[in-house]
Amino acid sequence: MKLALLFSGGKDSCLALHIAKQQGNKIKYLLSVIPENFDSFMFHKPYPNLLKKQAKNLNIQLITIKTKGIENKELKDLKTLIKKIKRDVDGILVGGIASNYQGNKIKEICKELKLKFYAPLWDYKGEEIWKKLLKNKFKVILTKISCEGLKKEFLGKIITERELEELKRLSEKYKFRLDFEGGEAETAVLHMPEFKKEIKIKYNVKSEGEYRHYLEITKVN
Repeated sequence: MKLALLFSGGKDSCLALHIAKQQGNKIKYLLSVIPENFDSFMFHKPYPNLLKKQAKNLNIQLITIKTKGIENKELKDLKTLIKKIKRDVDGILVGGIASNYQGNKIKEICKELKLKFYAPLWDYKGEEIWKKLLKNKFKVILTKISCEGLKKEFLGKIITERELEELKRLSEKYKFRLDFEGGEAETAVLHMPEFKKEIKIKYNVKSEGEYRHYLEITKVN
């Protein structure tokens, strides 16, 4: 199939792209909805400068749209974005794992626009996602954390087997999801098999309270 990927630059959308390409699909577009704040109902807030570098390394056209992050309005914005490319693709590829709310909303849009909905990671377990990422040599960092138990020292650090074991221990102790599907953290991919080269970043760590910390990315190479 010819597909457009709903792309945040995070681990799930990048892994979905990798799996879809392995299965013989062609990814024609990367679609990114960029909310004005970190608390969107639907979307992980990406970093525009990092998104552009990721798209360049993938050699796939990136199309973005901004949204206020208001529940019903951001769905209309997503639909507007998909309408721009619907004649060029067979379906929409998503990296969703378990969010029925998000999945159902995107399915409704796909049905209305007569597009297929493809979610290759659906129902994967959190540890299974991380094992696939590590096996395929993805370099993933945490860009935001917002739950008890996740230390801000994880921010910007590439997750290896060692960090994964610590994340597993903390998730069991503090009861957050290891895949972060509940919004406990957000990620970015700096390298994956489809990238031309690894991305390097410079950043500052910002805090908004005891459990809420995020990266301010100052440079992307």
